[in-house]
Amino acid sequence: MAGKNKQKVCLAYSGGLDTSCILVWLKEQGFEVVCFMADVGQEEDFEAAKKKALKIGAQKVEIKDLKKAFVEEFCWPAIQCNAQYEGEYLLGTSLARPVIARAQMEFAEREGCFAVSHGCTGKGNDQVRFELAFYALNPKIKVIAPWRDPEFYNRFKGRNDLLDYADQTGIPVTSTKSKPWSMDENLAHCSYEAGILEDPDTTPPKDMWKLTEDPEKAPEKPELFSLEFTKGIPTKLLYSEGGKDRSVTEAVELFTAANTIARRHGVGRIDIVENRFIGIKSRGCYESPGLTCLRSAHQNLEGLCLDREVKAWRDRSITYDFSKCLYNGVWFSPECELLRDCIPATQKNVNGRVLCKVYKGTFSVLGRKSPSKLYDMSESSMDEIGDFDPSETGGFITVSAIRLKKYGQMKKEAGEDL
Repeated sequence: MAGKNKQKVCLAYSGGLDTSCILVWLKEQGFEVVCFMADVGQEEDFEAAKKKALKIGAQKVEIKDLKKAFVEEFCWPAIQCNAQYEGEYLLGTSLARPVIARAQMEFAEREGCFAVSHGCTGKGNDQVRFELAFYALNPKIKVIAPWRDPEFYNRFKGRNDLLDYADQTGIPVTSTKSKPWSMDENLAHCSYEAGILEDPDTTPPKDMWKLTEDPEKAPEKPELFSLEFTKGIPTKLLYSEGGKDRSVTEAVELFTAANTIARRHGVGRIDIVENRFIGIKSRGCYESPGLTCLRSAHQNLEGLCLDREVKAWRDRSITYDFSKCLYNGVWFSPECELLRDCIPATQKNVNGRVLCKVYKGTFSVLGRKSPSKLYDMSESSMDEIGDFDPSETGGFITVSAIRLKKYGQMKKEAGEDL
């Protein structure tokens, strides 16, 4: 592959090993390269990464602050519908991809790029997520995916080859051969994969976890805080710090504060083997401290103020499919747009406050209160009759038992045990 007439490519740049090597490689192919960096809350020296990109050949670097859009447009809907993939993964990486792709495409179009490029591997989910987003946003765009190009992957068969190439070309990187796992971080989480983690029976090293305190070394005293929700969206976090009561309401500040509290108590770690969209099983370790607390608190509050049938329908028809859309990278699709439009209708009455506790890797709810609750303490009480007439329950049981009696009779006549 060779660039013609110095065609311009927009590279999704992280400052890490893969994209730094790809930048130099694209220059070798004869392309002009502009780099796009998305600030989605990762703890990174963006200016240092920008200087590195310019030093190794980038024509221009744009750093875009996407934290507010990331939280309000992507994380909040995920919390509203309790999004979760395969029962454990809170979709931290998946949530960030569409907001990054959208902003990168806007930059690429402003710069007159004929193509966009990324550092996603040919076996992972992110190549799908980014490219499906790119094609939806600009159907005419070209995509250069080095890890699917034989010229590239035959030259660089793995991370060690990239490390050698970086050493030969003077590219400064933080990854080493002794710690070759891959990381992806944003405000919602940090993920770890590859290297020694590819053996699913290998315990992650204690020094791998970047965000959270080791639960065994976390404070001996639990920490309490309150979360308030309006229509299913976190709108206020109340906590104590340095002996003073504090309150945060702005979306990014609230998410950051939730992260800070959860991180120091080791909350939000998981180690799983998941099923990638392309059909390969993958071992991933994830830290989602604040997101774990926010989602769990929201889910708990719904028990108080969300109708049973609405919740059941939402869980069946929205939560599963929305999570799948996120994981599979089809945010910019008609089905995902429909699902997003449906989410607010399920959250009209999800208003209230949740009292939370974090302690040595665990999150728990101590209490919850809502002005729009469906829960009636008098009606639920075992110590008073209230407006509920217990004698009517007999008829309910009789009607509910009709089909079960018939089923039991049929099994008995067939000589089969229940």
